[in-house]
Amino acid sequence: MKGFHCWDGDTLVLNILGTPSASRDAIGKVKGQQLKVSVTEAPKAGRATDHMVKFLAGEFEVARSDIEVVFGRMNINKQLRIKAPKRLPDCIEPKP
Repeated sequence: MKGFHCWDGDTLVLNILGTPSASRDAIGKVKGQQLKVSVTEAPKAGRATDHMVKFLAGEFEVARSDIEVVFGRMNINKQLRIKAPKRLPDCIEPKP
C-alpha cells in the first residue's frame, strides 16, 4: 500500500493512527503512512476502537458491520477495511 489508504475492489483499506481520550471525535490529518483519528473513549478493553468504528461508520455512511478491524484493536496503530463507503473525507481519493 502506498500512502495511508488503498482500494481493494469497492473496499477502502485504511491505516489509522488512533488517539483515544480526545476532547472530540474527529478525522485528522495524514501523518506519514497513517490517517489520524481521534475519539473521546478511553483505551480500555478495546472500547476506544469500538467507538472509532461507530464514529467512522457515520462518517463514511456505512453500517458498523461494514468496517473490519484487520489489526490493532488494542493498539493505536490500526488497519481498517471499510466496505463500499458512500461518503469520503477530502483526504481520501475516490476509487479509480
